[in-house]
Amino acid sequence: MEQLSVLREFWYFVCYRKAYWLLPFVIVLALLGLLIVVSEASALAPFIYPLF
Repeated sequence: MEQLSVLREFWYFVCYRKAYWLLPFVIVLALLGLLIVVSEASALAPFIYPLF
């Protein structure tokens, strides 16, 4: 439940400060993190590594 409170607080911060420009950065970082987690123990790893 702690993770949800961090996300909720971040969302309140973005809405209160009208800092919607932060959302694309957070989304891209989350997708990169997900890509790293998936590629560590996957058969797709040899195909993902040439992208970087």
